[in-house]
Amino acid sequence: MRREPGSPDRSGPGPEQGPDTDPDALAPDAARALDGFLRHLELERGRSANTVRAYRGDLTGLLTGLPSLASLDLAHLREWLSAAHGSGLGRATLARRAAAARTFTAWLSRGGLLATDPGARLTSPRPHRTLPEVLRADQAEELLDAAGSGAAEGDPQNLRDLLLLELLYATGVRIGELCGLDVDDVDDGRRTVRVLGKGNKERTVVYGAPASTALRRWLAEGRPVLARPDSPPALLLGVRGRRLDPRVARGVVHRAVAAVPGAPDIGPHGLRHAAATHLLDGGADLRYVQELLGHATLSTTQLYTHVTPDRLKVVHEQAHPRA
Repeated sequence: MRREPGSPDRSGPGPEQGPDTDPDALAPDAARALDGFLRHLELERGRSANTVRAYRGDLTGLLTGLPSLASLDLAHLREWLSAAHGSGLGRATLARRAAAARTFTAWLSRGGLLATDPGARLTSPRPHRTLPEVLRADQAEELLDAAGSGAAEGDPQNLRDLLLLELLYATGVRIGELCGLDVDDVDDGRRTVRVLGKGNKERTVVYGAPASTALRRWLAEGRPVLARPDSPPALLLGVRGRRLDPRVARGVVHRAVAAVPGAPDIGPHGLRHAAATHLLDGGADLRYVQELLGHATLSTTQLYTHVTPDRLKVVHEQAHPRA
């Protein structure tokens, strides 16, 4: 498969996999259990390929060196996490690994592959909840104005990049969700997009007039130039006519943000945070933002948003009886 310039090769090992986490080194019953669990994640729980690959990497490391699946106990789980901590891994990574192990051992226990669930007693450090830097509204406007100027001459890639940035900021969708869109997922008459999110959950997001203008120009002047007879129905295409790779899209965002003086170094996820924060600053209800971002719980949405002091002051003055 040909790759767009700047796109990394997909042929390397998945996350957290290397010589010390070789699936072939597992005990036969452990390998069978791991394969069964990964199929469960993919087919029954609808987890994405990236999520399944991350579980495979973590759990292969957990199971490596065990003589049999029955040897998987609380002591081994603690030893595994302790070794990871000793190698310098951060709190967030340790918490993720512990969560993967608990999900796996719970599945083993429910299926009768382990007599008890050792992961139920496994604790791990809580990751630090740090708020990422977020573009100010004026910086976001400058970012999109610059992208619009770049697209003014009608270059197909610039037209695509403008639409990419407009939709990311307007809708707050994840970069994988955006690159997964097909042309018929967009209803420009209603200015809505049908998005397939985590767990194959579908939601509808909306966008405004600037994104609509960018969309129409891309479909009329940009996409037909990049499309090939065998191109997929993807909304966004790469220079070879294939569906745009999320890694290429991330590069587009980083380069665009880097051109804005004083802007923090953010990628697509940063635009997602900015969209949510600016909506709240503009008076949007938190539950609306939750629906837009596709979060299962309101607490997750709160972690994605900044509530500025100015916004807190306005809300306090409007809502508190003694403001």
